[in-house]
Amino acid sequence: MTKVYIYLRVSTKEQSSQSQLTAIKGYCQQNNITECEIFQDDGISGAKQSRPALDLMMAKLRQQRTGTVIVYSFSRFARSTIHLLSALNEFKTLGISFVSITERLETNTPMGRACFGILASIAELERDLIRERVKAGMINAKLKGRKIGAPKKVVNHELLSNLVQQKLSYKEISKLLNISSATVCREVKLLQKAVA
Repeated sequence: MTKVYIYLRVSTKEQSSQSQLTAIKGYCQQNNITECEIFQDDGISGAKQSRPALDLMMAKLRQQRTGTVIVYSFSRFARSTIHLLSALNEFKTLGISFVSITERLETNTPMGRACFGILASIAELERDLIRERVKAGMINAKLKGRKIGAPKKVVNHELLSNLVQQKLSYKEISKLLNISSATVCREVKLLQKAVA
């Protein structure tokens, strides 16, 4: 028989997951599901990427490569549409069914697969809109004269030149000057050009 995993989550320690569990148990009775393993995160925000019980359940699913995940609603399970879609894609690859009680979504039914396709489109739209907003924000910032990206670190060229003459590697120099190896490489090329 397919292993059934139930995931519950409440945002604060004062909240109860009883209503979620009651709804899921009702679904299980209707579908003759008698054995299941419950994973529960208490007092953890849905916005958090890492949640102990969810992480443990996902690890078991990846190991088992079969089963059914039942949740009360998308909001109890996923941080965003993109996170939900990513998990559903992984479940599809692993051969795992997903059931959401509130949204009445079951990925092993034709309607569930159609909803999955719609969610994929929404997630793609969400990604595109975020990308457009970021680009528009960068253009706006440039027009206002703001510099984009992290400020460049000031490099002591005399010290850098001395370290290069001592035949230290770029990695060693980067550690001593607290800059990246790429910055060392760039600055050394600039020094060599200046000398030439």
